[in-house]
Amino acid sequence: MVIFDTNILIEIYRGNESIKKDIYIHNFENIYISDITAAEFLIGARDKKELALIKKVLNFYTSIPINTSISNLSVELCEKFTLSHKPSIPDLLIASTSIHYNIPLYTLNKKDFVYLPNLTLI
Repeated sequence: MVIFDTNILIEIYRGNESIKKDIYIHNFENIYISDITAAEFLIGARDKKELALIKKVLNFYTSIPINTSISNLSVELCEKFTLSHKPSIPDLLIASTSIHYNIPLYTLNKKDFVYLPNLTLI
């Protein structure tokens, strides 16, 4: 099992062969995304045609909704790391989802997450 970060979805969408190869090598089963990842991906749409295409792409993934526990964990992490690391709210919510369900997070931006306790990165 794995949770894809937004940057992974974007690279797949752009046809990045290196990322596709890496996914194949890892042989991921049960790929998930956070609702936050879905929202970030949708926000990147430049027009109605691309929005429709992105919505089709998102249908291939199981999206995990933000619940109270995930929300509370993201606030705790924000309080702990806001001064030292200036995390983004979406990154904290995605990381909190991964931590809450104990599912590794596959990201290209490990530096944005490496300091978070109990988070497994791929």
